[in-house]
Amino acid sequence: MLKSSVKELQELLPEELKDEMLPLGMPAFRAKQLFGWMHKRNVTDYDDMVNLPVDLRVKLAASYPLTKLEEQQVSRSDDGTVKYLFALGDGETIETVFIPSGSRTTVCISTMVGCPFGCVFCATGQSGFRRNLTAAEIVGQVYHIQVLLGKEKRISNVVFMGMGEPLANYDEVIRAVRLLIHPDGLNLAQRHITISTVGIIPGILRLAKEGIQVNLAISLHSPFQNVREQMLPVAKQYPLRELMIAVREYLTETGRKVTFEYTVIHGKNDSAVDATALANLLRRMCCMVNVISMNPTPDMPTKTTVQEAAYFAAQLVDAGVEAVLRRSRGSEIDGACGQLRNY
Repeated sequence: MLKSSVKELQELLPEELKDEMLPLGMPAFRAKQLFGWMHKRNVTDYDDMVNLPVDLRVKLAASYPLTKLEEQQVSRSDDGTVKYLFALGDGETIETVFIPSGSRTTVCISTMVGCPFGCVFCATGQSGFRRNLTAAEIVGQVYHIQVLLGKEKRISNVVFMGMGEPLANYDEVIRAVRLLIHPDGLNLAQRHITISTVGIIPGILRLAKEGIQVNLAISLHSPFQNVREQMLPVAKQYPLRELMIAVREYLTETGRKVTFEYTVIHGKNDSAVDATALANLLRRMCCMVNVISMNPTPDMPTKTTVQEAAYFAAQLVDAGVEAVLRRSRGSEIDGACGQLRNY
């Protein structure tokens, strides 16, 4: 779906907002106030922006409709994980997950309605692709949950690991990052943001030159090209050898450690041979491996045990590769890795 020709004010940085508002006769400080209402307080109704003149609010409402997410369903897990089903303005739906862990509060956000890449272990890809999200719809997920948390608890981390492939919606994702980190908005720490990808090489190379200190996570899942192609069809377009070249270029450009995501699937990529080959591939690279146990999806109802995933991670550590077992949260509400989908 093409983006509307009408600008979404929630997508504009303060300096852009100032330029957009000049024809309305708005002084520069009004743009900063408006940005604060939208990005610090998540206000989506001009009538509630009480320090803006009434005539300005009327003009804004007539020309610039604000993006709103409608909370349709909330699912809560025993471990504290909360999954939200949001309806968008056109009736499409997305899922967003809030994951509390001590003082750390993480929001896992979506960047697409569905996903076009069809990874075999991911319910999002199995449900098909509808459209990209706008930057306003992306940040709106974070702001909505921050409002629910109130002033006593602040979102500390944001991971672009929900529905969709972030680097295939590159411009909107990067704009969303810049909005989230802006000091006049939520002012989220750059290093507390993670962008995940199935290995979109052009996006990785572009991200390397953005000058932002976000974290990059790459879905690897196998050290063998033929197996990776079976699990992630996009690997045919972006082969493992070329992906590793791009990762090394990213490391050289940014100096930032890269995370590789590795979902352990019983009988598919969990052998000692797999562990050895993966260690050989990554040993001299500035990286770490997040080992994840397989979560059931409609097309793959089996589940890998935590013990199997832990054993695989231990083999990597013994081989000299930094690896940790990432415990899934919210699997009983279909809110864990690979389980999000549109309805």
